[in-house]
Amino acid sequence: MKPTHIFLLSAVLFGMITFAAPTKNVARVVDLKTPGGTILKGTYFAAAKPGPGVLLFHQSNRTRKSWDDVAHQLAAAGINVLTVDTDPNKTRKRRWPGELDATLEFLVSQPGVNRDVVGIGGAGVIGVEDSVETARLHPAAVKSLVLLSGETESLDFLRQASQLPELFVVADDDEYPPIVEAMELLYVTASSPSRKFVHYSASHEAPWLWYEPFDIGKVQAKGGHGTDMFKVHPELPGIIVDWFVTTLIKTPGHAPADTVASASVINQIQMPGGVAQVTQQLIEARHKDPDAQLFPEVTVSTIGQDHMRAGEPKLAVDVLKLVLLAYPESADANETLAEAYLADAQKELARQHAEKALALLDSHRLPASSWTDTEQYRGEIRRGAEKVLKQLTPGS
Repeated sequence: MKPTHIFLLSAVLFGMITFAAPTKNVARVVDLKTPGGTILKGTYFAAAKPGPGVLLFHQSNRTRKSWDDVAHQLAAAGINVLTVDTDPNKTRKRRWPGELDATLEFLVSQPGVNRDVVGIGGAGVIGVEDSVETARLHPAAVKSLVLLSGETESLDFLRQASQLPELFVVADDDEYPPIVEAMELLYVTASSPSRKFVHYSASHEAPWLWYEPFDIGKVQAKGGHGTDMFKVHPELPGIIVDWFVTTLIKTPGHAPADTVASASVINQIQMPGGVAQVTQQLIEARHKDPDAQLFPEVTVSTIGQDHMRAGEPKLAVDVLKLVLLAYPESADANETLAEAYLADAQKELARQHAEKALALLDSHRLPASSWTDTEQYRGEIRRGAEKVLKQLTPGS
């Protein structure tokens, strides 16, 4: 055995004035007129070719410019971006739905923007609330969320959006506690197995001093809140860009299932009758979304291999059949199941899946597994499949 797998909107455009020629890959300043007559200032970053769009909201003590670096990187990666400033009068804690609709409608009305594939990102209490509310108002268009250091009143939406990819980011040294606990609440309330939590730890949380939405300069910024984290954690913009590229370009509306996010399902699999229950849940989820996933391949495969090491081949077969149901074109899943069938004396099924693993490797159509495709690991899969076939050959 190989080693353990360690919006659509029907409304018309509310209005805008441009102050620079719309040159590709160059940011241009725009004005957006909302239904209530408020003029919001924005910056539009056009990608060089047609593609998805991302709308970015800033925190109350910063401006849209705090997103500039991420926006430029996203445009370079093929994603059109709109950053927008809040109400210039600073009279409200959050935008009204009409303002959210205006910003999203502007973005998707731009040439080359796929209005059906949109990502939303927000920082701080206002930015996160606006992001989640926009996704709640336009669930068919919004395919991905990035939320930094905030909270939302739309917890029910996160609970119901069972396949929406969501990236949550927070730091212990955030100067507006209890933001860490607020972000943890968002994460544990959300139900998507493809959600991800990035938590920058510190020896202790910052003390409470004041409220972020009503604090313009009352609390000293130390790099732990919202987009301020970019300076302290220079890898974070890249994490966000990669998240949107994955969920808007590579696999729109999907991200790989995460082990921690899938904890309840993984625990269920290990309970008596759990494999059958999760199998039914996966079948039902696939009826709604053919690409739905409930758990990571490698994690549940490890459970199956643990049964093998414990001398429980029948239990291993049950678990690894579930893995193959979830990841049918994985050479890794086929080879591992072949080993389990061999151990359970189901020789013909062992042969079929070993041969399928080799055929998938030889076709070079797909990655060897959902979690890795290195040449070294492809070699491990090949050796495992060939070993199964050799053991099935009389006189070998």
